[in-house]
Amino acid sequence: MRAPTGAWLRAGISRDGGPFTEADHVVWLQVGELYADSRGFAGSTTYDGARVRWLHEVGTPGDDSGVLEPQGDGLLERGDGYLERWVPLPGEVSPVGAWTGGGARVVRVGDHVVHVGPDGTGVHLTSGARA
Repeated sequence: MRAPTGAWLRAGISRDGGPFTEADHVVWLQVGELYADSRGFAGSTTYDGARVRWLHEVGTPGDDSGVLEPQGDGLLERGDGYLERWVPLPGEVSPVGAWTGGGARVVRVGDHVVHVGPDGTGVHLTSGARA
């Protein structure tokens, strides 16, 4: 499954088969091939027919890859040693856009915006009252 355009909130993470927990507010916004993650990285997404790969081009260096599976109205992301649950954030999924400048990336999906700075700081903002 390709990474779908949308605004996603992580609802839990399981590491190495352990229980699902969530201590952080983690938001992932995806617009076409571009994404931003509030943990402080952003970049482009590729799909090889089985695995999705998120290349970190802005902020914290690295890359992630996993398999996305639908689960109700959300997604499960399976990677090496982890399983994440993602649920859609409330609100419309348009307008959308992604901008890069000054070493930063901003991605917008509806009322949700994630800004990732070149130093790896990430922030989730909302432009409406629905978040």
